[in-house]
Amino acid sequence: MQLKIKRLTIFLLLFLSIGVAYGQQAPVFTYHTNTHAFTNPGYAGLGEGICLNGIVRQQWSGFEEEGNNVAPENFLVTGDMPVRWLRGGVGLAIIQDKIAYESNIGVQLGYSYHASLASGTLGIGTALNLLNRSVDFSKFNPHSEGDPVLVSGEQTDMLFDVNLGLFWQVEDVYYIGLSATSLLETKGKALGSSAESSASFIGDRTFYLVAGYEYPVPGKPAYEIHPSMSVMTNSVSTQINITAKVLYNNKFWGGVNYRLQESIGIMAGVYIKDIRIGYAYDINTLGLSVVPGSHEISIGYCFKIQADKTAREYRNTRYL
Repeated sequence: MQLKIKRLTIFLLLFLSIGVAYGQQAPVFTYHTNTHAFTNPGYAGLGEGICLNGIVRQQWSGFEEEGNNVAPENFLVTGDMPVRWLRGGVGLAIIQDKIAYESNIGVQLGYSYHASLASGTLGIGTALNLLNRSVDFSKFNPHSEGDPVLVSGEQTDMLFDVNLGLFWQVEDVYYIGLSATSLLETKGKALGSSAESSASFIGDRTFYLVAGYEYPVPGKPAYEIHPSMSVMTNSVSTQINITAKVLYNNKFWGGVNYRLQESIGIMAGVYIKDIRIGYAYDINTLGLSVVPGSHEISIGYCFKIQADKTAREYRNTRYL
């Protein structure tokens, strides 16, 4: 009985951000430093060339409710590149976000204008955000039949929105970014014909603040420490990630990510011929033993492009 109550508690946590307006919190990644092209359109084209990244996240892997897999699953692919004649860069992001009986597939197309600022580059970006949101209400098990809030069958809708972002970086030294996704918080079709129900799909307006620094260890040139942080909020709930990674010989890294009041992530990775491969395992700190751990794999590669740049001093050629 106690186990069932705990499972019910976790199941309810999955829907804390799903209300009458059927939206959910934007996905959270342990490798948040590899998601800037998704969360901030100002980042597009600030890398070394044509950069491709992919992340697969299985949160609370294996968690089930009455035989149904309700654990969140995220698949993210991003690509961005500088375009000289546009005086900036362009970016593309594709994401599939599943949680319980809701599934979202999103596509973002963005542009970033680059301007020199102090010793770094400021990216000012915007993106068109298209999101296909669907919920299979037939899998819900309401306490009373005919609940006017829960319509029958699978419902789906396409939402169009806008992202905005600023991203300033001094290459291989530090960066800071501020952005907003689904800024208009577009409202989709009504999910019920009854006047008793005002449920509808809605976009997930989310604000991000990110920062990171690359610190070479004095007297140990083979080592660098990369602290970073990410704060995201939809004004209802806030997620804070604090990360510290140690890079060795520009090839291997290991680190820890702390997600406030949720989990501790152990991270490790390697470069294999310029291909970046990373793995993270999150151990929950919710105090509930029935919550499994989370797995995350991140893969990235940059096709370097020779471009005219203002002469600056850089410490290394890698960017984690």
